[in-house]
Amino acid sequence: MSRLVVIEGLIGVGKTTLCRILEREWGARLVLEPADDNPFLAQFYGDPARFALPAQLFYLASRYQQQQGIRQADLFAPFTVCDYLYAKDRLFAEMTLDGHELALYNTFAGILPEPPPRPDLVVFLDADTEVIRSRILRRGIPAEKVIPARYLNDLRDRYYRLWESYDQAPIHVIRTDTVDYVSDPAAREHIVQMIWGWLAGQPLADAPPRYHPTAQTTLFGV
Repeated sequence: MSRLVVIEGLIGVGKTTLCRILEREWGARLVLEPADDNPFLAQFYGDPARFALPAQLFYLASRYQQQQGIRQADLFAPFTVCDYLYAKDRLFAEMTLDGHELALYNTFAGILPEPPPRPDLVVFLDADTEVIRSRILRRGIPAEKVIPARYLNDLRDRYYRLWESYDQAPIHVIRTDTVDYVSDPAAREHIVQMIWGWLAGQPLADAPPRYHPTAQTTLFGV
């Protein structure tokens, strides 16, 4: 199987953009989260209590199917880059469901037969909440504009709690508040080399170390 690099982060932080850059730079196979295909997503943002369960079950099924497809690696692509970690599905379920709905989710999740492929590296992109909200507004997607700051803050906290116990792959955190790897070629080259260094076991001198709960997050680019 090709080596699997996962780029994670809150909505609007730039993970899919970075995945596309790695796809181009490395000739990697690209796996993108099926967010646009979820018919319940817009309703969920507007009425979470009503639409959380169908939205989450759709994600569970589609993410699981997609992750199993990663095992069928393209022989001409030694790297696979994915813009989500499968473990996030339960993170979101525990955030949006409770009681009987969470129990139903756990039942479905528990009967899926094969575990997801294990990543070789997880990169978590983070930024200040207001920076993320401004990026969301620039994206101009109506369903995303209603996402409140408290939702993003809660989600970020849950990600970091997940990282405290996650032991399937090394995790490195990059803060992207002031990094423009879209239009700045130097920043783009640097972040690509940084990720390659982690994957190859030869980290750049200024690269953030492997994430540890007691460590301070490095602000790359400043």
